[in-house]
Amino acid sequence: MSLLSSLGRKGLFLFDPETAHGLSIAALKTGIVPACPAKADPRLAQTVAGLNFPNPLGMAAGYDKNAEVPEALIRLGFGFAEVGTLTPRAQDGNPKPRIFRLVADDAVINRLGFNNAGHAAALERLKRCRRDALIGVNIGANKDSADRIADYVAGIRTFYDVARYFTANISSPNTPGLRDLQAKESLHALLSSVLTARAEEATRSGRQVPVFLKIAPDLTEEGLDDIAEVALAHPLDGLIVSNTTLSREGLRDTRQAGEAGGLSGKPLFEKSTVVLAKMRRRVGDDLPIIGVGGVSDAETAAEKIRAGANLVQLYSCMVYAGPTLPGAIVSGLSRLCDREQVSSISALRGSRMAHWADRNI
Repeated sequence: MSLLSSLGRKGLFLFDPETAHGLSIAALKTGIVPACPAKADPRLAQTVAGLNFPNPLGMAAGYDKNAEVPEALIRLGFGFAEVGTLTPRAQDGNPKPRIFRLVADDAVINRLGFNNAGHAAALERLKRCRRDALIGVNIGANKDSADRIADYVAGIRTFYDVARYFTANISSPNTPGLRDLQAKESLHALLSSVLTARAEEATRSGRQVPVFLKIAPDLTEEGLDDIAEVALAHPLDGLIVSNTTLSREGLRDTRQAGEAGGLSGKPLFEKSTVVLAKMRRRVGDDLPIIGVGGVSDAETAAEKIRAGANLVQLYSCMVYAGPTLPGAIVSGLSRLCDREQVSSISALRGSRMAHWADRNI
């Protein structure tokens, strides 16, 4: 860990996690956190769903919920940044406290509940971003929505002109009933509506924006079968695997482990990577997958790719490693290409899929 990251962590850990998160957003806004990108490396560049990514590492949704600092995140070394989850109407989310650090595990439990300022506020910020910045928009439904599918459609229509890609988040455990949208018939209905709206907006704008679907790690083999079948039956552009888990297996911090919410960070790595590989086996080679969960260094990022991911994302591990982590991972991936003597990081993709896919969930 760099001196900057070490000092930043000590300072932020003096505050409760949600206050510390707000301070980190403020620091990025004001430029206190310096840009620290890794050297550009053409071996890391990827074209996925028609988009050209300078490197395969992205900031996952959940950090920049209100699209306040996506460009500042990219300056830290990320190849892309995903904002949200955004709902049509502003909502406060669940009562505080609702974020918990499990320091002994390098993990986080959150039960935020899609707290955000709503579509209109985020749209105004995204309009001010550079058009070439690779910024994805993660969309969801209001907790009290009478028609959750309509909320996702509203997200497509609202952000179509500013998003480089969309993620339909149906896998957060913190909005009651949301994961029910992963069920076969519900998912058919959701994707039909969302992708019809995308087609209409593409006709209007002359530009087709990719749509990804973010799924949970807490799925049965049958659940994975259903999602794969539905995903392949629609013109979906890819999957994001995975969101946080309800599992508490193997945690050392037993006191905090009792908190309700989704677990993320290092303990999620194995479970999410198994689900990633199982989905890759089900959907074949062509459908893009973004691997998320427990990425903490270049080796874990590379292992997601070996398990079948085209791109990877992180968030929680940066809570512990600080703002130099993305640049360090990207530099580490370049060194890995040297060591493996590959001309592209994509040459690793799927090389250890069977190792992960054959494990039990």
